[in-house]
Amino acid sequence: MVLEVLMVVGVLLVPVPALAVGGAGLLKRTGRSSLDARADRIEFSLLVTGRALSLVLLFTLSGITLLSCIGGLVKGLTVPSLVYVFFVADLLIAVLVLLTFGRRDRRRARRPRTPARR
Repeated sequence: MVLEVLMVVGVLLVPVPALAVGGAGLLKRTGRSSLDARADRIEFSLLVTGRALSLVLLFTLSGITLLSCIGGLVKGLTVPSLVYVFFVADLLIAVLVLLTFGRRDRRRARRPRTPARR
């Protein structure tokens, strides 16, 4: 029972915010571009497709984990052992989303000022 509560809290703390942040960064470009416009479009479409698939997988695993754990808590049943695997996979994919396309852009470094007048 305690493990199911920890799993619900874990899903609500890491993968659900990763879904929100990853959805916002879905169409974000990295700044790299190819010389060929067609190759650039193909690369971007593959990138967006991979990001969308990872977000769909993250949403699915989070839903299954939450539904199983909350249902097990309400009905007083034991959770199947595959739910633990889904929980770990959900956390790993959430970390992947947060570290790749879910993070914010870095702020540009300020130019150093010299104390001498120009």
